Amino acid sequence: MLGSVLTLQAADIGKTVESSHKVRVFDFNTDAAIAVAREITDLIQARAREGRRAVLGLATGSTPQGVYDELVRLHRDEGVSFANVVTFNLDEYWPMNPIAIQSYHRFMAESLFDHIDIDPANVHIPDGTIPLEAVEAYCRDYEGQIREAGGLDLQILGIGRTGHIGFNEPGSSKLSRTRLITLDRVTRMDAASDFFGERNVPRRAITMGVGTILEAKRVLLLAFGEQKASILARAIEGEVTASVAASFLQSHPCVDFIADRAAAGELTAIKTPWLLGPIVKFGGEWNAPTVRRAVIWLASRVGKPILKLVEEDYNENGLQGLIASRGSAYDINIEVFKRMQNTITGWPGGKPNGEASTGPNGEFPKRIVVFSPHPDDDVISMGGTLIRLCEQGHGVHVAYQTSGNIAVWDDEAVRMTDFVNEFCGAFSLMSEEKVAGIREAIHRFIGEKAPGDVDSVELQRIKGLIRRTEARAAARFAGVASERIHFLDLPFYETGRVRKDRLSDKDVLIVAALLERVKPHQIYAAGDLSDPHGTHRVCLSAIERAIETLRDRDWMRTCDVWHYRGAWQEWEPHEIDMAVPLSPDEVERKRLAVFRHQSQKDKALFPGPSDAREFWQRAEDRNRNTAEAYDKLGLPEYQAIEAFVRRSAETSKSEKVKTQE
Repeated sequence: MLGSVLTLQAADIGKTVESSHKVRVFDFNTDAAIAVAREITDLIQARAREGRRAVLGLATGSTPQGVYDELVRLHRDEGVSFANVVTFNLDEYWPMNPIAIQSYHRFMAESLFDHIDIDPANVHIPDGTIPLEAVEAYCRDYEGQIREAGGLDLQILGIGRTGHIGFNEPGSSKLSRTRLITLDRVTRMDAASDFFGERNVPRRAITMGVGTILEAKRVLLLAFGEQKASILARAIEGEVTASVAASFLQSHPCVDFIADRAAAGELTAIKTPWLLGPIVKFGGEWNAPTVRRAVIWLASRVGKPILKLVEEDYNENGLQGLIASRGSAYDINIEVFKRMQNTITGWPGGKPNGEASTGPNGEFPKRIVVFSPHPDDDVISMGGTLIRLCEQGHGVHVAYQTSGNIAVWDDEAVRMTDFVNEFCGAFSLMSEEKVAGIREAIHRFIGEKAPGDVDSVELQRIKGLIRRTEARAAARFAGVASERIHFLDLPFYETGRVRKDRLSDKDVLIVAALLERVKPHQIYAAGDLSDPHGTHRVCLSAIERAIETLRDRDWMRTCDVWHYRGAWQEWEPHEIDMAVPLSPDEVERKRLAVFRHQSQKDKALFPGPSDAREFWQRAEDRNRNTAEAYDKLGLPEYQAIEAFVRRSAETSKSEKVKTQE
C-alpha cells in the first residue's frame, strides 16, 4: 500500500503558467517508483491488447533505478511481458565502450534488459563507439528510428544539477535534436566518482535533444533527494529558459513532475504554502511543526529574534491564517521560542541524576551505538557529541557500516604497502621473497590499471585497512574504548566500484546482530539523504530495517533514535530536536579527531560535487552556521552546534525503510 501523495496543479506552484502539468509529491521515493512502474506496465498492457507496440524513452542513473527494479519484479512475480516494447535511451557518453562499467549500455542491461523478455532488437541506446566523422549521420538515423517506431509514447527523465534532461546542458535549444554535445563541468564533476576522478570523465556525450523529448506523448520527470530540490524548483516554478533545459517541460501538454518530499522541499507549496493561500489546500495544517517552521521563516525574513515578532510582521508576510487560527503573536512567539530553547542540551545522553532532557529513557549511564556509514562520518558529523558522550561516562559503541575502501588514492595505498613491506622485512615477519612479491604485485597492478578499473582484491583490502586504522585512531581519540569499535563491512558496499549492490537481508542481519548484542538506549545514525553517492541512504535503510525486526524487544521500545547529517547539508532550525553546543576547545578537539583520517585529508578522492572545502571545514562551517541561526532567533550564542532529529525506534516502521532503499 502506497503512502500519501500530494498532487499540485500548475496553478498551485507559485507561478502562473500556461500548462496542464502536475507535480506529484510522494512521501517516499519507493512509492514514486512503484507508481511510475505501474503506469509503464499499464501502457504496455493497453498497447498489447490493441495489438500495438509501446515505445518507451528511458533514462539512466540512480533516479530511475527503483522504477527498473519494480519493472523487473512485475515481470518476475506478476508475469508482465515486455515482448511488445521498443525502447530508446536518452544518452550515452562519447567515446564509451559498451562493456565499460560506466557505460549506459551496461547499466541498462544490468538494471533492466537482462531480466525481462524484451527483444534485444527493440532496444536502442546511443552508440559511444561511433567514429567522430559518422556521429552526425548516426544521430539523424537515431531520430529516424524514433519516428519509424511511431514516436515516444512515454519518456522517463531525471534532472541534473544544471537542470539538464538527457545531456541537454544549459544553452540547449528547445528545438534541439539528437546530437553530440560537450558536457558542462558541473555535470562532469557530478560524474567524477563513477570514473574515479573528474579527469577521467568523457568530455562529450550523445544525447536526445530537447525537441525530441518534447515530442513524446507523455513525459514523467523524476527527482529524489534533497540535492535535487533547488534545481527542481527552478525547473517547475522558474522562468522557461535555455539555462535550465528542464524548464521547457512547463509547456508540455502531458507532463508530470514526480518527486519525493525531500526533492520537493524548495517548492513554494511545500516550503512556504502560506504564501499561496490556506495551507489546508496543500495537505497542511497549523500543527506544532508547521507553526515552528513558519515562525522561524518569518523571523529570518524580517530579521528579528522570535520574541520580537509582532502581529504586523505576521500579517504583512502571508501568515494571517496562522494568527487567525492560533491566537496572538505573543503566544505563538512564546510557544516556538520555548520549543527551540528546549532543544539545547549539554547532556545528549541525559544527566546522572536520571533527568533525561533529550529522551524518555532516564537510565544513566546509557548504552549507545553510533552508526557511521563511512569510516569518518561519525567524527565529521557528530564528533563533538561523540566526545561529550564518552566524557560523560556512557558506554559508547561506534559501528562503521562500510569499509570506505574505494575512497583511497592509489598513491596512498602504495605508500602504506611500502611501509608494511619494510616493516615486515625489518622484523623478519615474512620472507624477503614474499614481501617483495606482494609489493611488486601491487605496483604492477596500479601501473597497468586503466581509469575506472575495479581494484584488485589485494588493493581493496589494503585500502580498507587504511580506512579502518584511521577510523580506530579517531574513535579512540574521541574516547571510545577499543573493544567498542565495530567494523561491519556490509556486503552491499563491497563491489570495488562506486555503483553498489542492492541492500540485502544479509546486510540487515549484520546490523540487527550488533543492536541485539549491545541493546542500546540510544542509536545515532546518518539521516542525511544528500550524500551524492547514495551510501548514506542505503546504510540508513539497513538500520531502519534492523530496527523493524527488533521492534518488539523490550529494550527497543524505550530506545531513542537520533539522526545526524553529514558533510553535505545540515538540518534546518525548525527540524532540530536536539542541539548540542560546542565550545571553542571542543571544536578544536573535533577537528583533531577528523584529522586522524589522513587519507581523506587535504584532498579526498570523492569530495562530492562543487565544494572545494575539506570535510572538516564543511563540518565546522555547518556547526557554526547552526549556532549563528540560533543566535539570530534570540537564543544563547555558542561557538558551534551539532544538530540532531529524533526518530522514535518504537514507531520506526517500514515506510521509513522504503524512503531509503
